[in-house]
Amino acid sequence: MTLPPFTQPSPQKRLAVLGSTGSIGTQTLDVARQHPDKFSIEVLTAWNQAEKLIEQALEFKPNMVVIGNEELYREVDQALWNSGIKVFAGPGSIADAACCETVDTVVAAIMGSAGLKPTLKAIEAGKEISLANKETLVSAGALVCKAAMEKRVRINPVDSEHSAIFQCLAGEAGNPIEKIFLTGSGGPFRGKKRAELSSVKPEEALRHPTWNMGRKISIDSATLMNKGLEMIEAHWLFGVPAGDIEVVIHPESIVHSLVSFRDGSVKAQLGIPDMRLPIQYALGFPERLPLNVERLDLLQVSALHFEKPDRETFPCLDLAYRAIGKGGNLPCILNAANETAVEAFLREEIPFLAIADLIGEAMEKVPFLQQPGLDALDESDDSARRFCREKISRNAKSLMLP
Repeated sequence: MTLPPFTQPSPQKRLAVLGSTGSIGTQTLDVARQHPDKFSIEVLTAWNQAEKLIEQALEFKPNMVVIGNEELYREVDQALWNSGIKVFAGPGSIADAACCETVDTVVAAIMGSAGLKPTLKAIEAGKEISLANKETLVSAGALVCKAAMEKRVRINPVDSEHSAIFQCLAGEAGNPIEKIFLTGSGGPFRGKKRAELSSVKPEEALRHPTWNMGRKISIDSATLMNKGLEMIEAHWLFGVPAGDIEVVIHPESIVHSLVSFRDGSVKAQLGIPDMRLPIQYALGFPERLPLNVERLDLLQVSALHFEKPDRETFPCLDLAYRAIGKGGNLPCILNAANETAVEAFLREEIPFLAIADLIGEAMEKVPFLQQPGLDALDESDDSARRFCREKISRNAKSLMLP
């Protein structure tokens, strides 16, 4: 995707933080705390965490808040009754809030495919996007990129890996990318074989070795699906064929990604594993603002290691390459099946190794469409989730692997 030229923003950027109570949302607000002269909070949205949303609203005094779960509207409304903050509820209101006239930048941090429609509406309204929701581009990359180009909307990546690529490309306009090296820690099960993973529990999979992340993304890291989703996202963001994006395991999580150019030069972005850095870079681009985080000390790190991913033990990575290779609605099916399988694993309804099996079967069984529109993608998403839920309910034992 070719981004439009950067236009110097107004002195204070007005933010809508969609998913403000999640990991990325809370860290976005921490960045805003450090730079009240640069960023103001105009909109906050959450789905279920009413108490946390209220607390954030009382601190940042946004123009409006939206609670996605309509059953919690009364609680939020009563708590903010005398604050002057407008309160709305429901998924439609979240999408509407993303288009608010007084918003400059939308931080798209809603987890999963639920972030797609609000992001699309924000793009259609001409809002700059700081994208932390990789599922948006995985499910509907062609539609999102087409809309962004038509509206001349910038999409600044927030994921640490895509931010690293974005930073490596600064000053490289007109220089073709030869290859992208997408790094990942390998998750909590790096080095283990399938036999060792047959009985792992959710609490083990949630113990990420270097990053502090939400539950869903932590499981994706454990299966390596997170690298697959990021590969698809990088394909759309930077216009690089999937075959030129290589996933590399880097357990220290210091090198966040690398870009190789046709002269043989390789550029990398390094930093400690702290999401506030890529969040602030996306929001402040092209200015690098001061940030109160720990500094990287290479003498303390002493060594950096890189290795190939174990695709036999972690087949989700190959499923993602297969999905983007075929295209159409297959990445959408992959994403929906993955979200459903991860939820089932976290509820201990299926074993860890069954996640990839369930996704692979959904990719085979849900009808393939070569050029789906948004409605067709909605149907594909629903069909994949329905297939997985029925499979889990009907024959859970068949998902148990030796």
